[in-house]
Parts: sequence; structure tokens; C-alpha cells
Amino acid sequence: MTPARYAFVKANWHSDIVDRALDGFLELIPDDRVDVFDVPGAFEMPLLARDLAASGRYAAVAAAALVVDGGIYRHDFVAQAVVDGLMRAGLDTGVPVLSVSLTPHHFQETEYHKAIFRSHFVHKGREAAKAALMIGGARAQMAAA
Repeated sequence: MTPARYAFVKANWHSDIVDRALDGFLELIPDDRVDVFDVPGAFEMPLLARDLAASGRYAAVAAAALVVDGGIYRHDFVAQAVVDGLMRAGLDTGVPVLSVSLTPHHFQETEYHKAIFRSHFVHKGREAAKAALMIGGARAQMAAA
């Protein structure tokens, strides 16, 4: 049996932080089983995640972004739209679409805050990988029953 493949979508905004989620994901799932896709920002993730899930090539799709208050738009609306879109992509395709999309209440462009979120994104990437593997295991168990 061919090992499962996974897609990982990451937003380019705050890539110095967001890319750490991929690092955490790859700690548990070998990089030769993961296809990585970049998008401009969080808002663009659900459409690509849906297309990747619908392709039939992936056991799961993970999507990572950091949505912060930039003072111009309501970041909470963007974050809600992204999470809703990712959930809908999974439900519509039957393929798990996992969100590593975070919206901190208070994010400051300081090295201290960036370091905290870089570390946190590694942890969240690991969590997404664990979830992808766990869902795949549960589905395999269900199919064997």
C-alpha cells in the first residue's frame, strides 16, 4: 500500500512565524509525503484547500496562517471566514482539512512576541500532523470493521 500523502498550505503574511507550523508538521510526517503550497494570505487558503482535498491525492490538508489586527480591516471577520471556509472544504470533500490559523488578541511586532508565536506555531504544526494521522487511523479502522 502506498503511504498517504498530505498537503500543507501556508499563508505568506508573517511567513517567518507561519512557516514554523510546517516545521512542526514535518517532525511527525516525512517531508517526502508532504506537498507544500504557498498563498498570499489567510483569505486565499480555503479555496486552495478545497481544490487540494477534492483532487483525491491527499489523506488530509493542513492550512496555516496568522491573522492579526492590521488596523485597516476587521481581522476577526477574516479569521472567521477562513476557519468557516476550511471547515466547509473538509465537509464538502470528505477529506480532513485542518486549521493552524491563529488570531491572537494582542500581537505586537516585537521580537519577543514573534519568538513566542514562532514557538507556538511549531507546536500547532505538530498538533495538525497528529490530527491528520489520528483521523487516517480511525478511518482505516472503520473501513476494516
